[in-house]
Amino acid sequence: MSRLTPPLPKFLRPAPPRPAEKEHVGDNGAGEPGRADKLREDAAESGAKVIGWLDERTGTSPFMRGFLFRKVPKGTNWFYALGSATMFAFLSQAVTGIFLAMYYNPDATRAYDSAAHITNEVFAGELVRSMHKWGSTVMIVLLFLHMGRTFVFGAYKYPRELNWVIGVVLLVLTLAMGLTGYLLPFDQRSYWATIVAVNLNASAPLIGPFIADFLRGGAEFSSITITRFYALHMLLVPGLIAALIGAHLYLVAKLGTTAPPWLKAEKKELTKEEI
Repeated sequence: MSRLTPPLPKFLRPAPPRPAEKEHVGDNGAGEPGRADKLREDAAESGAKVIGWLDERTGTSPFMRGFLFRKVPKGTNWFYALGSATMFAFLSQAVTGIFLAMYYNPDATRAYDSAAHITNEVFAGELVRSMHKWGSTVMIVLLFLHMGRTFVFGAYKYPRELNWVIGVVLLVLTLAMGLTGYLLPFDQRSYWATIVAVNLNASAPLIGPFIADFLRGGAEFSSITITRFYALHMLLVPGLIAALIGAHLYLVAKLGTTAPPWLKAEKKELTKEEI
């Protein structure tokens, strides 16, 4: 540095190298990055390397970019989070349901005792069972609110009719999951309430009696009924809900979301070149 050149201020001067950075020094005196820095860089790049390895073999990055980085209309508010809240409630039901299934016995003579065992003896069993019980109510309420928001905002119109139909089917499946799960504690209230619900289904024209026989596993309630309700509640209905949620999210990402009805499109005057 020339004598006429003023020195750099302290905040612009490079920080002195740390002891770990002085491990490797070249013949010309130039410092090389130390071993600790190399380990930190490798650790920081390991996640990117894994993602790159997966993307190279699956090609999912274009879909993920379109799904995560999509345009959102003006006026978006907390009403638009009702769908995500419903999906979170479904995931909570799935996690707590798996925990309960580890201890539940779907047998007519042991179902009540296994439910009592979960509540009274299993660690955090009462908490998880309460979360599952009240979570079903929360999920149904959120689903009705989400569909009400969709109807009021006009999000069921072209080109989103198919997504609306999928939402209606999801509502029916959610109610079916609540019905099939209500019998599983197998106490007096759940038993007689399920009989009333199945008889209501049997009163439907044409297909009502067939639906009732399918749910009961025969003409009358028997030991097969609770096993059938358990299979529907744990396997068939959640699987259909998960598949339809995937289709629902795909259409939302593809078609986008609608703006609130109180916002009007801005008029833009075209120039002569644009015309």
